[in-house]
Amino acid sequence: MRTADDQWDITSSVGATALAVAAGRALETRRADRLVDDPLAQRFVDAAGTVSGLPQDPGDPADPWVVQAGYQGVRSRFFDEALTGAGATQVVLLAAGLDARALRLAWPAGTTVFEVDQPEVLAFKDRVVGESGVTPTARRVTVPVDLRHDWPAALVAAGLDPARPTVWLAEGLLPYLPADAERLLFERVHALSVPGSRIAVEHFGDQVERIADEPSFRAAAQEMLDTDDVGGLFFAEPRPESCDAWLRRHGWAVTGRPVREVAAGYGRPLDASVADTLGGVTLLWADRP
Repeated sequence: MRTADDQWDITSSVGATALAVAAGRALETRRADRLVDDPLAQRFVDAAGTVSGLPQDPGDPADPWVVQAGYQGVRSRFFDEALTGAGATQVVLLAAGLDARALRLAWPAGTTVFEVDQPEVLAFKDRVVGESGVTPTARRVTVPVDLRHDWPAALVAAGLDPARPTVWLAEGLLPYLPADAERLLFERVHALSVPGSRIAVEHFGDQVERIADEPSFRAAAQEMLDTDDVGGLFFAEPRPESCDAWLRRHGWAVTGRPVREVAAGYGRPLDASVADTLGGVTLLWADRP
């Protein structure tokens, strides 16, 4: 069960979910029709040493890992395009986890990618990246701070310039924040964003409890986290206002599509069970005029 100030490393609590996402990207990378090519994903999985039983066939529709990896591929591709298409040379990955975008995407010259996450998560990531020999495609700056603490101060101290447009990413993040922390996160992003900035968000709406009960998600989580109570990692409390409504109310121009439409547009329709469960999930970005 989550608490207000809980901490974790890459193999426990919320940190282990970042590892599960990396496993999904590793499977997606092995597909001939992959939507994402992530050379670090398998390295992260191997270095952690806690993931076993990944399927040999990355296209096996009966395997729960493959089912989840399909969604990870769609989501990652959407946000890859949202970030690289924004035109800003300051990028902030909120709860970066094992996101390797600073090492695998073609960024404009002079781009800095800031990665904000728990200290132990980033320490693990730095070690694997350092041992990989993979050259970053942008200047990569890690910011070890809890998103429930004063992360704006830490981000500015690490070199973020609030006077320049910034592109932000909140991928797979919001259900892991209490409602008050989610509201505060958007207020802080807004305060640090000048015109020309963009934020990309995975908006779950009221689907969090349904997602936690989805069979392939539960099966993959059982293997990864050794628990049947994966929903206990989420803060499923009601949100007084959806993130897209909040952004519109504060003057951002929102572009969003249901995840089922995004997947179909990539020619990779989701598994029927996952598509039904994720029916209320929207992938969006919002630009500040």
